[in-house]
Amino acid sequence: MTQPTIIRRDLNGDRPLLTALQLAERGLPVLPLRAGKGPMGNCRACRNNTCGGRPNMKTPGPCECAAPCHAWAAATTDPTVLTSAAWASAWQQAAAVAYHPGGAGLTVVDLDNANAISWARQNLPATQTVPSTRGEHWIYLGTMTSTNAVRPGVDIKSLMSYARWLGTGTGTMAPLPDVVRALAVKEATAVRPVSSALTVAAPAGGGQCPHRSPAYLERGIALAEQRIEEAPDRIHRTVYRMFLAVLSAHGRCGCLTDAHIKRLFTAAQGRGESLRHCENAWSNAIAALGM
Repeated sequence: MTQPTIIRRDLNGDRPLLTALQLAERGLPVLPLRAGKGPMGNCRACRNNTCGGRPNMKTPGPCECAAPCHAWAAATTDPTVLTSAAWASAWQQAAAVAYHPGGAGLTVVDLDNANAISWARQNLPATQTVPSTRGEHWIYLGTMTSTNAVRPGVDIKSLMSYARWLGTGTGTMAPLPDVVRALAVKEATAVRPVSSALTVAAPAGGGQCPHRSPAYLERGIALAEQRIEEAPDRIHRTVYRMFLAVLSAHGRCGCLTDAHIKRLFTAAQGRGESLRHCENAWSNAIAALGM
């Protein structure tokens, strides 16, 4: 008689591992979240994706790491993996559970405030709705490209993304409508892929280089990439701060190259930032430093 009570409590987040096992049984690929709603950081072997797999969380392989590394790409429905020794420490630290919507054939429209909710009620078909900390998750049947900031306060989480598990909510899931797909298409037409030529360039520099070796610059870029990739929230602010830090240390002497900038932009876009946002953050950082 006690089991239903335990399950009900766990699905509200009191016991992340048991919650994860219940969700995995339903077919939702799950992963632990640390405090701040961010994924667990890469293990030492995979830090900065030196393992060669899942670069910037864009693809799900070929890394064979047994730990819950690489954010959404670590999500699984396998109870053997979820209860393995490699995941034990992560569950002990876990503050919540997330799932990979695209891996379950779903799309989450993340509405972050009252204005976004009002817009959705006027423009989107009704579907399963789950209250979130500041807004609502509207969940549809079907998958699409994940895109942040398609409208003010509106993110789309589906393929290659994760959403926090907040409960089953209310209502019946509707098929993914074209109006939601169109939001990402509009964003994509304005945002070039990271492989395209950058419209910003490294500062010309010209000052005397204070660095003792190229390794100093490499460590700085790698650290900025790591901070961006592992930021639990406020990704816009983190990207700007890391751009500012890199430019402050390396922007005046001419050592910073377009290849370094591309690495930073790639890390930011791996967290959902658009190229336009990256360019604006870069320009603002240059202006703040008077360069």
